[in-house]
Amino acid sequence: MGTKTVDETGAAAGTAAEGGTGHDETAVDATGTGAGTEPDTTPDASQDGPDASETEEETPSGVGQGAAAVVSVALGLVSLTGSWVGTVAAARETLVGQLGTAADAGVATQVKEVYGDAWQTSALWGGLFALTALIAGVVVLARPAFGTPGRTVQAPWIKSVAWAGVSLGVVGLLLAVLKYTDVLLGLPATG
Repeated sequence: MGTKTVDETGAAAGTAAEGGTGHDETAVDATGTGAGTEPDTTPDASQDGPDASETEEETPSGVGQGAAAVVSVALGLVSLTGSWVGTVAAARETLVGQLGTAADAGVATQVKEVYGDAWQTSALWGGLFALTALIAGVVVLARPAFGTPGRTVQAPWIKSVAWAGVSLGVVGLLLAVLKYTDVLLGLPATG
């Protein structure tokens, strides 16, 4: 009695004791998938998750809106605390006032030219930053209304930060107008 072995091709080989040609006519399938077929090793498209490109197209990331909301808050804070640009512009206006004022000018003229114009310049720059913060926050809040239909979902944190930017912009703009018109911390009365 001979033994049969399975070779790599899946065909059964007989031994010389069986008196055959060395190969049995019947094929033995070692993989269990069918005679003479190789197992399917290619990934099935239905088993994989959605393609990365499809996921990115379907789900808006909101990175731009989030960044704009944070910028709105930052500009609102700058409008309240002052900026380097406003400080330099106010110092320049002080210098111009000193150069343009005669030494024998009255005290009221000197105070207005040296300090008053610089104060208004500082208020003007604060107002510009506040207005920019206000506009950026409103654009972020209004963006979903003008976007692609079905993509109007906006992350709650983006709305919260945008509202904070709008609030800081309104407060900064109000303070800038009050400073510029000398209602808030106006120049001292002279003489």
